[in-house]
Amino acid sequence: MEVINLIKGQTIDLRKGAKGQEDVYDLSTVTIGLGWDVRETKKGFFEKLLAQKEEDYDLDAIAFLLDANGKVADLGKTVLTSAGTNRDLYQGDVIYFNSLQHPSGHIWLTGDNRTGDGDGDDEQIIVKLDSLSQNYQRILFIVSIYQGLKHNQHFGMLDNAFIRAVDAKGKEIAKYSLSGDASLNNKCSMVFAEVYRKDKDWKFRAISDTFASDNFIEILKKYMY
Repeated sequence: MEVINLIKGQTIDLRKGAKGQEDVYDLSTVTIGLGWDVRETKKGFFEKLLAQKEEDYDLDAIAFLLDANGKVADLGKTVLTSAGTNRDLYQGDVIYFNSLQHPSGHIWLTGDNRTGDGDGDDEQIIVKLDSLSQNYQRILFIVSIYQGLKHNQHFGMLDNAFIRAVDAKGKEIAKYSLSGDASLNNKCSMVFAEVYRKDKDWKFRAISDTFASDNFIEILKKYMY
């Protein structure tokens, strides 16, 4: 099967895939994988000797479940953790590092990779698209660099950043790559892609809208009632 390498704004039918064949892919679960590598900068001997240890790049995958009005209907709740800290947006329609699983059990984040080390996906959001309630018409996938502004980090410093969709049998459906794009400089958050319902099927669209803020809440405000 041919994997579609998407460009910004391109849309595909997840069920039909690249060749337009019905039920080519198993959408009982779809994995949205996010990966990245930190661009290596060449330094001389004295630069290496005097340089302080660089902070790891901690990219976070986030999902907003949107209703027919394009809004997040349930912002969850605030709970007090055993460590004595507040956890906001807990068990609502926002999936992120402090609320890994949706109350329905049909969408979840596999974990929080804080370095981007290793090959393949660094973070994954898994969705049971065929089981998801009709209350949810779109899912936005966001990525942000945790404390990017504090550490002077931005997307322009990354290599091999990508988002991809993989079906329940591990078959890659589509992939959207970002590399060497000057417009990513000084951007710390991005609406990477979305899946949405259309004519009883699910579509996948590459978006790549970027923001200077490293706080995904700034993006969420646009989707709140």
